[in-house]
Amino acid sequence: MWARSGACCLSVRREYWELGMELLTPAEMDRADLLTIAWGSSGFALMLHAGRHVAQAAIELAETGPILVIAGPGNNGGDGLIAATELVALGRTVHVMLLGERDALKGDAALAAREWKGPLLPFLPQSIGTPSLIIDALFGSGLNRPVKDQALEMIEAVNATGVPVLAVDLPSGINGATGAVMGAAIRARETVTFFRRKPGHLLVPGRLYCGKLKVADIGIDPAVLDEIKPQAFENDPNLWLPHFPVPRADGHKYGRGHAVVISGELSQTGAARLAARGALRAGAGLVTLASPCDALAVNATALTAVMVRAIDTPDQLAGMLADRRFNAVGVGPGAGIDDRTRGNVLAALAAGAGTVLDADALTVFAGAPETLFEAIKSGANPQVVLTPHEGEFPRLFSDMSNKNPLRSKLERVRVAAQRSGAVVLLKGPDTVVASPDGRAAIAFNAPPWLATAGSGDVLTGIITGLLAQRVAAFEAACIGVWMHGEAACEAGPGLIAEDLTETLPAVIRRVYDELGIEY
Repeated sequence: MWARSGACCLSVRREYWELGMELLTPAEMDRADLLTIAWGSSGFALMLHAGRHVAQAAIELAETGPILVIAGPGNNGGDGLIAATELVALGRTVHVMLLGERDALKGDAALAAREWKGPLLPFLPQSIGTPSLIIDALFGSGLNRPVKDQALEMIEAVNATGVPVLAVDLPSGINGATGAVMGAAIRARETVTFFRRKPGHLLVPGRLYCGKLKVADIGIDPAVLDEIKPQAFENDPNLWLPHFPVPRADGHKYGRGHAVVISGELSQTGAARLAARGALRAGAGLVTLASPCDALAVNATALTAVMVRAIDTPDQLAGMLADRRFNAVGVGPGAGIDDRTRGNVLAALAAGAGTVLDADALTVFAGAPETLFEAIKSGANPQVVLTPHEGEFPRLFSDMSNKNPLRSKLERVRVAAQRSGAVVLLKGPDTVVASPDGRAAIAFNAPPWLATAGSGDVLTGIITGLLAQRVAAFEAACIGVWMHGEAACEAGPGLIAEDLTETLPAVIRRVYDELGIEY
């Protein structure tokens, strides 16, 4: 298992009580519970385990002072009531507020309420008092409608206190499937979830409300995953480590592929050079920058290990790619929004080279995305990756707005991949990669200083370099995103795009260490 400690930067480092890269939607988590119960456990036993883990986390967060539990009317509230009971048994002073009537609780939540022998405070902001810690057990990951009335007032009041909050499963108000804020949400210092994380823990804005995230083992057999067959994962080395390209001792540069990056005109060449260097650092055996003649001199002067070749037209590019040794192409960074870029994209796809399309290579098809999608689907090589950011994404997928809180980034990227026939990588602090077959991965290791000019161009190059080494498109995109984030962590605050290629060797060494490769 990949050693997570030290594997990402301090701003996003997590602690786990159980490791697991699979992400379960709220519906899938419900199924995991039901399968566990069908296999001989009980729902209340799971609740007891959950409540005890919450109590332990509470003790670690607040060694002294009173603790307030705010419980909702469902199983999330039941977890909170069990935690309250456990904390009293450990000698802590605990107060409980319950949304709704105690007698109205049903099922396991009703059993948990019987365990709580203390009184219930009125469910009013004035009842909060001055606790040392608040346990938020109001709503769990299944929330799918905006909070309102008493719940809304309570969430706003809790946030206004400034008291540290421990959230149970998810901060109340966060949609577990989408990460959306459903009107208002608790801002937690720490969140304890169970068995596996939900997409809402990783997707923004939900991620920003969770604080430190812990995953607790409550007795669910991991074998349930064989039944559920989750298709969403954290973009973590455990997902793709067997696919990571490693040079053979008896290999040579030609065996590691030859990547081509298309340069723009004279005033737009820097982006392509960043991408070309990224491809080389990612392990491509050779990299050639295909440059317009008017930019040839500046590109040749600025590059050393990357070769430069004069290519002015799509026909010339097609002729170059007829040599199958050129097996991966990156198009878009600084390419220009014109017929030349459009033609270069179509030439690359027709040639059957693994292709990464970014920036201008996407925007140039804004008026006719189906032309691009048809070229992808009819091309000789299905290894195609599209890498838009949120500004570019709607130019190809205009009907998939990011304004609908019930349509998650994960869902939008999956639909885009199915529609386009390509692997789609939607960039951001929570970069999502999705394959047309439904697999998807969410990144969790990108530091905020990665948002800088040119960093996306380097990412294009890294993925192009991985395709050149014959890594399949989904794994190449996932590896590229992870390496990109780790390189930024390695560089630290003050990062500029040029730093990313210089810190990649340290990232690759860590992967080699995990694979047991000597260097």
